[in-house]
Amino acid sequence: MNSKTWMGVALLALVTLAFTSMSFAQDATSLNFNGGIGVINVVGQNPDATVKFNVVRGVSPAGPWRIGSLTASIKADGHISVVGRGLLLAAGEGVGTNANASVHATLFCGAPGSFTAFDEAGVKLDIAGNFAIDAFLTQVDGPASNTFSLPCESPVLLIRSGATQGKGVWFAAGIPALGQGSAVN
Repeated sequence: MNSKTWMGVALLALVTLAFTSMSFAQDATSLNFNGGIGVINVVGQNPDATVKFNVVRGVSPAGPWRIGSLTASIKADGHISVVGRGLLLAAGEGVGTNANASVHATLFCGAPGSFTAFDEAGVKLDIAGNFAIDAFLTQVDGPASNTFSLPCESPVLLIRSGATQGKGVWFAAGIPALGQGSAVN
């Protein structure tokens, strides 16, 4: 086997292992996130030399923000609990402040291009950039009867600006907990 074929087989094995691990981490009672990533708004350059923004599931990024910690749990009935610490501006004249922002959580279930979004009303950041969400998810742009249920395939949790369902740029993303008690598929 030549090195190019070997690298392809190794890459396929790693991808398969990643998806298998996520499937084994599933139970029917909750989806958990442990850790957060602050937004990095630019991820490179497009072929036409324009800036390539870090758009996730169709949501544009904010300017640079950082988050100290994030934990989230979503139950099978759509109850979402999120605790975030230190969500603060990471650039510009307001660096280190909360910019007087409000945030809400949006959970995307499904692969890019074929996902369903679920949202909740949101809360105001305190002066240190801390927040706690305790609410129920409802489907964005869907009938009220379309409620959240597990499993959630390819989950992405974004913390977004404002308190308008389905709107706002993203400030931070949750890191799926791949272990006991995580309904990740």
